[in-house]
Amino acid sequence: MIRCPECSAEIDVDEDEVEEGEILSCPECESELEVSQTHPVHLNLISDELDEEEEDEEEEKEVAENGDLLEEDDEEEEDDEE
Repeated sequence: MIRCPECSAEIDVDEDEVEEGEILSCPECESELEVSQTHPVHLNLISDELDEEEEDEEEEKEVAENGDLLEEDDEEEEDDEE
């Protein structure tokens, strides 16, 4: 029995039925897991780096109280310092 690296839930995986590089989903936390090894089966959590980067970009583009984009304000401040 294999455990999810995210939530430690048991995942029923047959070594003979999975291939290296295959993507599985945890039945408990729904994390995407990549089969990195088949004998014995080893699973790696597929990181959500892309989702986190998109969230960071959205936060940077939030509108300030005066209506200017915060991202533009940051760039102007950097130019003034030089």
